[in-house]
Amino acid sequence: MAQVILFNVTDRILGLQGSACVQEVGLLWGVKRELEKLGKTVSAIKAVLLDAEKKQNHNHQIKVWLQRLQQVVLDADDFLDRLSYEGLRQSLMPGNNMVKQVRTFFSSSNQLAFWIKYGHKIRQLRKKLAAIATDRIELNLEEHYGEARVLTRLRDHTHSFVSEKEVIGRDDDKMAILQILLDTNTKENLSVIPIVGIGGLGKTTLAQMVFNDEQVQKHFDLRLWVYVSEDFDVKLLVQKIIKSSNTTVGSNTKMEQLQKIMRERLYGKRYLFVLDNVSNEINEKWHNLKSLLLNDVEGSKIIVTTRRKVVARITGTMAPYDLKIMDKEKSWTLFKKIALQQGQESNISSNILEIGMDIVEKCGGIPLAIKAIGGVLRFKNPETEWSSFNEKELLKISQTEDDILPTLKLSYDHLTSNLKHCFAYCSLFPKDYVIDVQMLVSHWMAQDFIKVSDPSECLEDVGYEYFIELLRRCFFEEVETGDEGKITKCKMHDLMHDLAKLVTQTENDMLNESRKTVDSKTRHVSFYAFNVTLLQEILPSLIQAKKMRTIVRPVRQQLVHEECDKATCHAIASNLKLLRTLDLHFLWMNEVPNSIGKLKHLRYLDLSENTFETLSNCITELHYLQTLKLNRCFSLRVLPKDISKLINLRSLELDGCDSLIYMPHGLGELTSLCILSKFTLSKDISFSTEHQSDASLDELMRLNNLRGKLSIENLGGGKDAILQSKLAHLKQKQHLRSLDLCWYFWGYIADETEEEAEAEDHKMQLEGLQPHPNLKHLTLSHYHGFRFPSWFHLHTNMVTLCLRSCAKCKYLPPVHQFPYLKELILARLYALEYVSNNDLSSSSPSIFFPSLEKLVLDDLCNLEGWWRRDIIDDNSSPASGTDHMLPIFPNCLSQLIIKDCPSLTCMPLFPYVSQLVELNGASWIPFRQTILSSSQLSSSSTSSSSPNSPFSKLTTLRIHKIDDLQFLPHKLKSLTSLKELEINNCPQLKSLYPGIQHLISLQHLEIENCMELDMIINDEDAVTMWQPLKGLLSLRFDGLPKLVDLPRGFQHLTSLQTLQIVGCDNLVSLPAWIGTFISLQQLYLSSCQSLASLPEEISSLTSLKTLEIWKCDTLLPRCQMEKGEDWPKIAHILDLRIIYDNS
Repeated sequence: MAQVILFNVTDRILGLQGSACVQEVGLLWGVKRELEKLGKTVSAIKAVLLDAEKKQNHNHQIKVWLQRLQQVVLDADDFLDRLSYEGLRQSLMPGNNMVKQVRTFFSSSNQLAFWIKYGHKIRQLRKKLAAIATDRIELNLEEHYGEARVLTRLRDHTHSFVSEKEVIGRDDDKMAILQILLDTNTKENLSVIPIVGIGGLGKTTLAQMVFNDEQVQKHFDLRLWVYVSEDFDVKLLVQKIIKSSNTTVGSNTKMEQLQKIMRERLYGKRYLFVLDNVSNEINEKWHNLKSLLLNDVEGSKIIVTTRRKVVARITGTMAPYDLKIMDKEKSWTLFKKIALQQGQESNISSNILEIGMDIVEKCGGIPLAIKAIGGVLRFKNPETEWSSFNEKELLKISQTEDDILPTLKLSYDHLTSNLKHCFAYCSLFPKDYVIDVQMLVSHWMAQDFIKVSDPSECLEDVGYEYFIELLRRCFFEEVETGDEGKITKCKMHDLMHDLAKLVTQTENDMLNESRKTVDSKTRHVSFYAFNVTLLQEILPSLIQAKKMRTIVRPVRQQLVHEECDKATCHAIASNLKLLRTLDLHFLWMNEVPNSIGKLKHLRYLDLSENTFETLSNCITELHYLQTLKLNRCFSLRVLPKDISKLINLRSLELDGCDSLIYMPHGLGELTSLCILSKFTLSKDISFSTEHQSDASLDELMRLNNLRGKLSIENLGGGKDAILQSKLAHLKQKQHLRSLDLCWYFWGYIADETEEEAEAEDHKMQLEGLQPHPNLKHLTLSHYHGFRFPSWFHLHTNMVTLCLRSCAKCKYLPPVHQFPYLKELILARLYALEYVSNNDLSSSSPSIFFPSLEKLVLDDLCNLEGWWRRDIIDDNSSPASGTDHMLPIFPNCLSQLIIKDCPSLTCMPLFPYVSQLVELNGASWIPFRQTILSSSQLSSSSTSSSSPNSPFSKLTTLRIHKIDDLQFLPHKLKSLTSLKELEINNCPQLKSLYPGIQHLISLQHLEIENCMELDMIINDEDAVTMWQPLKGLLSLRFDGLPKLVDLPRGFQHLTSLQTLQIVGCDNLVSLPAWIGTFISLQQLYLSSCQSLASLPEEISSLTSLKTLEIWKCDTLLPRCQMEKGEDWPKIAHILDLRIIYDNS
């Protein structure tokens, strides 16, 4: 069912044929008349193409005609593309037209023989097209001169597709699976629940719903998700499992080592593992994998989603869950949400309801089919077009119960030619691949799939609209959004991927270790599970595919150092001269071959993560190049000097190119640039003066199409730099959203006069670098001005503000009034004494960081307070004074980090922080003031756990290097949601009492290097102190010299799974009641030199799976295998690590 879609290609050919560049070259080469004849022939063919493309599925003769036409049309496209390139090349030559013609004539690449060759080529193409055009008459094809543009502007339908959060009709199924997963009565070590159903029913969506359920997250220690490719490869699956557990391994790691790593990750954990989309019979392989997944913890579960009942029989330990089709009511609800515009759902006539219900019935209760057809009908008038669609198109398709591809194909048939190409291109990405939307649009641009009706339209914006259109029609799913709500990532349903492969067949191909041959007719190829050895094996057949337009590598292999030699890249560039997209990232190339410059058609080149130091000037011969990716080329020092010749360049990505010494002169001539991630100024002023080859800030003047993120590095230096900053015209760059400004740090200046001059230079330079008000994210690093510029307070749209190493900054602008500011980071501002220059009495609590979510105060050694004059007694409640109340951070604040701010004793209250409070090298006073602020908060409820209690939502508290903390206060009773508590290096901390007993939700406790901490208190308090902590899962003591014995209250910690005792030299023994730790799975004892023996009761810990003893010199001999006195007590433990320090 391969589709031949040529309408937009002929459109492009006619555009090229009529362009000034091609006309000028045609006149010069004496082929202008042939070009005109070619244009007429293509116009005649184009007139009937829409009808031919529509009828090809039902008429074999038309199908064959289109296949004959396809090769010639694409050849003509390549030919005219080359002519256009020659026109561009000539336009870049210096001199007048006559001089250019003379140079062209005597150029080695454009001698008379070259002209004759291309004149003969165009005549051949025209004759072939003319013969094919004649045949169209016999096929009785109708003429259509244009196709409807169905793209709608993004603002018209912002919520027209159904996200996973709005899944309809699967609540009962979710509850049924949850009941199985959360069943605590199961005694099986590992249960397997197969979910079976035909493609498109929503098996994966159902699995995702239960996988992300809050109850499931709490019930299982570890959750893993692996998509299974068509080849059930056990080694590959083990690698994916390890990766899913946030551990990285190299692709060349041997199976034995992989098994060991996986077992370590799973050991002692109750886990949930989803194997999604198992499609092949896997009998022996399944049993091999399952044996690796077994551990000694009861209650682990595996969900297997599959279309095949035989797979369910092989894998399941229980009856498969048979996912049914949706009933009519739920199907109609889903259909309405997709097919009807907002506001139409409640306003439909009985006639439309009847037609709609009939359409829904034909979709067979399959959600994917319903969404696909709904996506088509969303753009049709229900009153005038739904009935025709139902009777003339939907009725004709032959959808069977287990095959919905014909229905999905109907949705594809209703796409415009451009969208069909965009969708089909996605067959190059493997199933379940996370597609970067910006990258995808760049690929579409490189293939000329994106058509703009207005030259002022931005290709990237139109490409994003294409993506949104396909998303609305359900060709994409599982989207992720960025900061501004724009979609950044997506996936394709595996059935949609099948459809994409179906409509391309030999045109697109994906190669891997099992398929190593390229068809000579293939034009687009991707290397999946790529390595250099595979590339070299494929190379002989690859370079024979002379029509190749695309080579991509969608999967990056981690930690594999395989260097691709220059000869391999040279062979590709020398033989595949029609390439438009070439991906050579992460090949460890130390040199780019000059032959890359011969790829005249190239639009997209990815050389990221290679090791070359310079980029050859041959790159500048790629006049069509739109995207050049050089990310993480850490050794790259110099860009090509003639970069101005890349006149079509739209994206230059340089993230992580930290060795760049300057930007080349002429960059400012690339006025189409939309992405420029880094602009590096030369540090060496003498070099700039002498060579004049590096760019100054004025190169940015004309780059007003820049968008996304821009980082300017090595700012600074005199009056010329101040003038240059104004010439950058950042204020005119309305699409720029993120700006990083970094000054070059020459070292501290001792002379006061020079210091003041530098500060003034920096301030004036920053004044000139005023960005557009649309800017959302601003970072300033090593700025040495005393004050910030006058424009700062005008940027009220700011979302993120980061000030780092602004060592002389004494005053901050009033950012507390910024209504959208979500993240504020102040780090290493050594001269800052107050955040606000106002008195507390003049502060306005009514507008105080209304959107702030994260606040970081880091290494502000001279910061004394938030306001210039604080009127709060450090030792009193903030509400005790009658004159002034401390402002309160809003309830949207989720993270507060105060690090190395020893003098900060008064600041706004932060009682609503929900995720993290970290105090590191700071005073305890701000925390105490906040926790005492309950009377200042709304007192609608007297309960200590009410939402108005300070820190009632806080889940993590880290207390590090707090000198004035002596005990945990009783007021910690309001921390009813706290799950993690870390306390370390608090020299005055003497007791955890009474506060610790109130942390009823605590799961993880870590105490380290608290020299005065004594946990042995009277028996009555010992019981009340620890008894409420029944949910504690892990406990770590490190460097506690006063720990002589474990507190008796610990015997109430019956849920404890991990206990670590490190560096407690005075711990003499473990208590006999350690046998009450019935859930303990891991015990680590390290550097406890006085620990003399293990209690007899340790042998009763049947759940204990891991015991590690290291640097316990007295204890180690007693644990020696077969010989030690304590060996019988621990011999039953499976994972014993008795480590002798040989150093």
